[in-house]
Amino acid sequence: MKVLSVDDSAIIRKIIRGSTDVLGLEFLEASDGKEALELLGQEYQDVGLILLDWNMPVMDGFTTLQNLKSDARFQGIPVMMVTTEAERVNVVRAIQAGAKHYLMKPFASEDLMSKIMECLEGSF
Repeated sequence: MKVLSVDDSAIIRKIIRGSTDVLGLEFLEASDGKEALELLGQEYQDVGLILLDWNMPVMDGFTTLQNLKSDARFQGIPVMMVTTEAERVNVVRAIQAGAKHYLMKPFASEDLMSKIMECLEGSF
């Protein structure tokens, strides 16, 4: 199973890759929402989870989330927001738009792995 990390920070993607490696998951990455949607067009059948930052150039995470949930090919893929965006109203908006979990940066690897396993419950 593949996990797609969408974040404009290469460092965050590297940290997330370390956690997915520990869990034995394959890792895909994109630096913005537009790149993620293009990649998913080819890989979506193998992607079991999308980890999505909010604040990115080109296409932000909330717009990306809306695009994901409006496309029948991607609707069933769980999305976890992994972001510094702490405004309560935005957290609620993301959950209402279809995000399954919301993890605040900075995070401990253990917390990330725990949330990934919750999102993938029954898929391992």
